[in-house]
Amino acid sequence: MLADRGVTATLSYAGRTERPMAQPVPVRVGGFGGVAGLVDYLRDHRVTHLVDATHPFAATMSAHAVEAARQAGVAHVALTRTAWRAQDGDRWTHVATIADAVAALAGPPRRVMLALGRMHVDAFAAQPQHHYLLRFVDAPADPPPLPHHNLVVDRGPFSVECDRALMQKHAIDWVVSKNAGGTGAQAKIIAARELNLPVLMIDRPVLPVRTECHAPQDVMHWLDHAAPSNADRGV
Repeated sequence: MLADRGVTATLSYAGRTERPMAQPVPVRVGGFGGVAGLVDYLRDHRVTHLVDATHPFAATMSAHAVEAARQAGVAHVALTRTAWRAQDGDRWTHVATIADAVAALAGPPRRVMLALGRMHVDAFAAQPQHHYLLRFVDAPADPPPLPHHNLVVDRGPFSVECDRALMQKHAIDWVVSKNAGGTGAQAKIIAARELNLPVLMIDRPVLPVRTECHAPQDVMHWLDHAAPSNADRGV
């Protein structure tokens, strides 16, 4: 949308995905060096509007974005997915952190789908009795440190039908998921509901007060009205 409108914009990736999709705007990869580094970047590149479109669980980056925008005097908004809410038929157990999720898995062996990506898998080695189903965007350089697991390398979005079939194929009896929200990653939650499977739901981290949008179109509307002036914008 920014490219179509001719807005000067740069997309910043953390660098965790090896083969990110091609984009119609310039891309940078890597961290900024904390709040101070982000402030320097915003000032050095004359950025006027900062859109935080990170994952809802990227709490450190989101907190840094709020503070850096304040220090640099840059208009700031978060594009974030609406959190999921339990519906009739859902069997959720809420936990606050990854560590709490690991602790909640204490007990007899089960077949567990870890719908968390690859960042937090190592923590679950503390519960080695389970057989884990993992799904990564990229194949890992080293095998996960889980003695019993199956690894699926695939890129979403995934359909409810495919996720239901995947859970049935691997005889899953518990799903562990972050409350990522939105629709792109919701298939596994709906599939678990349809299969009457319990879900260990990791709640979202608490973030600083900020302006939030839940759709790209809303961000474009914000850009048209957020200070500073829209003339010669850099995002």
